[in-house]
Amino acid sequence: MRKVTLGLANSLDNYIARKDGGVDWLHWSRDVAELSAKFMKTVDALLIGRKTYEVMIASGQSAFPGPKNYIFSRSKKLRSQFARKIPTDRKAAGVEFISEDAAAFVTKLKQQKGKGIVVFGGGKLARSLFEADLIDEIVLNVQPVLLGTGIPLFHAMKDQINLKLLRFQRLNSGSIVLTYSVIH
Repeated sequence: MRKVTLGLANSLDNYIARKDGGVDWLHWSRDVAELSAKFMKTVDALLIGRKTYEVMIASGQSAFPGPKNYIFSRSKKLRSQFARKIPTDRKAAGVEFISEDAAAFVTKLKQQKGKGIVVFGGGKLARSLFEADLIDEIVLNVQPVLLGTGIPLFHAMKDQINLKLLRFQRLNSGSIVLTYSVIH
């Protein structure tokens, strides 16, 4: 069965973005780029929530290159708006909009042959996958900043989720990358 990894950058006070979705506080550096490139070779499916995708589109990015991009949105209107903004070459490269229940979709996806699956953004999407016991690993790039307010890293969940620290790495930018396995 394929592994599902939640991969996010967050502030030290556990926000993934400003209230308006802004991520101007993220430090992109050579070591982050190297880690990301290495990790992306291990996955072939990328899951993105609707609100995260809106931020991507607003910044001019319609897809992550490489893996198949699955965008979750129950709104038919928003899906068609997003689809019109994606260049034809990106559609061919593999952007698909998913309207079905995220947990049901990811359950099927995990059972298919392939590389790993990564969740990039989407606090509500992550919560639904945690509650369905579908996330196997969490990789956090903890940024050296306190935002004070914003979009939370984790939304309230029904149950406690126990984790085991697998590794940690200090980056030159002052960030720390933490990798945890979810204890099922």
